[in-house]
Amino acid sequence: MEPGRLEVRLRREFGGTIGESRVVVRQAVDLSDAGQFVDDVGVPLTNDVVVEELGDAPEGTPADRWNWWMGALEVAYGGYGRFGIRRYRG
Repeated sequence: MEPGRLEVRLRREFGGTIGESRVVVRQAVDLSDAGQFVDDVGVPLTNDVVVEELGDAPEGTPADRWNWWMGALEVAYGGYGRFGIRRYRG
């Protein structure tokens, strides 16, 4: 993962605020570090994977899309609720 580049890509692709994209990046790094995604899905979590998956969300800003994705992973595998975003500074 390249956090700085991911942050820029998130804002470019999905809008939102700096604070919002930063918290999504922090959660993505935490998810990557936990190893849960690679264990469940079989591929490493990369910037491209995050942007592609968030692009599948029906609509919204980076945090909206992230939470949609975490919800889908929660239903499919369980254990992803802790990576959801509840608050961030605008």
